Amino acid sequence: MAWIALFIAGLLEVAWAAGLKALSGGFRFSLLIVTATLMSASLGALYWSMRSLPLGIAYPIWTGIGSVGSVVVGVTLFKQDIGVLGIAGVACLIIGMFLVSFETH
Repeated sequence: MAWIALFIAGLLEVAWAAGLKALSGGFRFSLLIVTATLMSASLGALYWSMRSLPLGIAYPIWTGIGSVGSVVVGVTLFKQDIGVLGIAGVACLIIGMFLVSFETH
C-alpha cells in the first residue's frame, strides 16, 4: 500500500508542477488554490508512504516520478522541445528509480 501511496504522491507532484506552469501564463486565484491543494495532497501521500518506506527510497522515487512526469507533461501539454539527450536523461532517471527501489528487497 505504501508503494501505491508513493506513486499517487508522484503523480500529484506532476499535477501541481503543471499547475505552477499554467499559473505562469496568467494568474488565476482558483488555479492557485487547486495547485496548493495538489501540493498538500502530494506531501500527504508522500508522508503516508514514508511510514513504511525508508527516506532514501521514498524521496528519490517521489522526485523521480515528478521529474519524469513533468517532462512528459511539458512535452505533451506545454509543447516543450526535447532532444536525444533529454530522452537519454529521462531514461537514466527511470533506470535510477528502478535501481533505488531494489534496495527495499
